[in-house]
Amino acid sequence: MARPTSKDVARAAGVSQAAVSLVLGDKWHGRVSPATADRVRDAARTLGYRPNLAARNLRLGRTRTALLVVPALTNDFFARVYTGAARKAAEHDFGVVLYPSPEGLGPAKDPFASARAALDGVIASSMAAQTLTALHGADLPLVMLDSDPTDPTAGAHVNLDVADGMRQITEHLLGLGHRRFLHLAADVDSWTFAARAQAIQDTLAATPGTTLRTARAPLSAAYSRAAATQALAAPGPRPTAVICDGDMIAAGACKAARRMGLTVPDDLSVTGFDDLALATAVDPELTTVRLPAERVGERGMEALTAILDGRSPQNDALPTQLVVRDSTAPPHTP
Repeated sequence: MARPTSKDVARAAGVSQAAVSLVLGDKWHGRVSPATADRVRDAARTLGYRPNLAARNLRLGRTRTALLVVPALTNDFFARVYTGAARKAAEHDFGVVLYPSPEGLGPAKDPFASARAALDGVIASSMAAQTLTALHGADLPLVMLDSDPTDPTAGAHVNLDVADGMRQITEHLLGLGHRRFLHLAADVDSWTFAARAQAIQDTLAATPGTTLRTARAPLSAAYSRAAATQALAAPGPRPTAVICDGDMIAAGACKAARRMGLTVPDDLSVTGFDDLALATAVDPELTTVRLPAERVGERGMEALTAILDGRSPQNDALPTQLVVRDSTAPPHTP
């Protein structure tokens, strides 16, 4: 049986071949009616028509491939970003290649002999744009996720409202009665962590009688435990609440508290950020901020396809959500 062609789809839908090309190439908006688009898609499904992607890509000068660069594969946040990007890419007949940047900091090398020949664009999550010089130098569209929105290097930014997430955490702890705080800040120089720190400072500044101590901590449970131990043992009144830049750091803080003979949350409230699987694997389960990681990946892919099609990408920040669990409680009163 002969493979169905676009001419067969056009005949079945009662439209021109040009209309079929527009609809199946996802370029029909404003050019054909939604009803016509539905009719073309229904005809293509019924006939089992699949466009010849190799021929189309050669004609358009595109590979239909995007590179997703992430700092590391040890954090399930980035796995969920990839899931969202790949799901949205499939709707546009795109493929997504996942590439972890060396040691999570960069600079990221070009993983291809020629990125320009192999890719249509780059999506980078939670990184500084300057770490992508080798890739962006190939004159590829660049979409940055969870990064400095004022950086002009990228063609589009997809950001989470991380500042609001930290405000929610801080206000939750203030509402419980906490006034002495420790911020275990990620030992990474990036926009996202700077925005979180500023949000904590601004929120506490509006409440009289609060104190804030800050200590840098690696993004791992093992190494952050040592940082938390040192900060909690420092001279002066001990903090009653620890705000952590990530769930991994929070897990380390909980370990440190236990080894110091402190109980979470009776003696010390601890909060995370990200809502990784780890947040409900530890005991007590972490109060944290949930980030819509899959939606971040979807929006990143949507932004890239918009740039490639000459459209303006959506640029509003994605909301974050406070998730209250058992690691926070009112401060203990002796």
